Amino acid sequence: MTKVIRLKNQIKNYEWGSQDLLPGFMGFENKKRLPYAELWMGTNKGAPSEACDKNIPLREICGDLPFLFKLLAVEKPLSIQAHPDKKQAEYGFRREEEAMLDLNAPIRNYRDSNHKPEILCALTPFILMAGFKKPEEIIESFDNLTLSIPQLREILSPLYQALKANLFQVFTRILYNLSGLELECITNFIGETRTEGETISSLQWELMKKFAVSNPREAAILSPLFLNLFTLQPGQAVFIPAGIMHCYISGFGVELMTNSDNVLRGGLTPKYIDIPELMSILKFEPYKPEIYTPDSLSDNRYYYRAPCSEFSLIRMRGGDAEFLERGHTVCIVTEGCLHIDEMTFKRGESFFIPKDTPGIFFSGDYTLFAAAAGTA
Repeated sequence: MTKVIRLKNQIKNYEWGSQDLLPGFMGFENKKRLPYAELWMGTNKGAPSEACDKNIPLREICGDLPFLFKLLAVEKPLSIQAHPDKKQAEYGFRREEEAMLDLNAPIRNYRDSNHKPEILCALTPFILMAGFKKPEEIIESFDNLTLSIPQLREILSPLYQALKANLFQVFTRILYNLSGLELECITNFIGETRTEGETISSLQWELMKKFAVSNPREAAILSPLFLNLFTLQPGQAVFIPAGIMHCYISGFGVELMTNSDNVLRGGLTPKYIDIPELMSILKFEPYKPEIYTPDSLSDNRYYYRAPCSEFSLIRMRGGDAEFLERGHTVCIVTEGCLHIDEMTFKRGESFFIPKDTPGIFFSGDYTLFAAAAGTA
């Protein structure tokens, strides 16, 4: 008798979610046209998975898993954000506990004492921003903007002086020193400019105009100029370590992170924004995430070797294969049909394999992603 445990998972409805991506993938009708954003797989208290055949929380079988595995369906941009490292999270959590701040308070920054590195793998083309560009690239971006909108040169010129110092200075200038009137001018000029020209990419323009409408008079409108902006193709992934500013723009994918819900936000959201706390955990240095790209022709088992000791992400594809992972593992089928002994799993269905379970064999025409405890 196999020890594979079928899972029942919870879905989160957030304003930035998609009405169609998750329902279409999972095979249910969205009659109320709700924005389905995330499906959580794991033992996190925010939405713990259950063992279907036992009707008990997965936590009662395996304890707390060191990771949280998700499906992510993004229709509108998430907040610009970053996550703390382990030491910062422990200190921030202890400080807010000592202040007796309710764990569910909207102004709470640290809901646990864990760090939150994460890896995102695209199932559809996925647009995101991540990491500061090099200073010379930021200068070029702002130069190009002022070529298209000369009226902004006087407002933005102090940024050039700040960039000669360091990224901390330029980001301080953007977040703290732009006045309400200057932000209004930036919003209006970007929103009203019709001639895009060739100085700035069409995607940068599209996002800045979108931000100017959805988040007017906010410094984050300029984020496509100072953050790396790129599109992952299906199967490609990026790892986001602690202290790296990022923003998921649109797309559908799997996301794997440590078991944490610590988020420091910097803009593009109605949720609580704490700029001083965000500044305290950011790494003010250029960072361009490595893109992990499997060989689509030959990699039937591909390890996304992210530098994180708590988890590893694996993609497996059709044919007979032995399950090799030794740690607790959660799997979700993303294409086709998978057979394990007498059990069958279709797209959108997930299961748990306890650690050190021997003799598990997969068969069928399938693609699945596995989140395994520990480093591959």
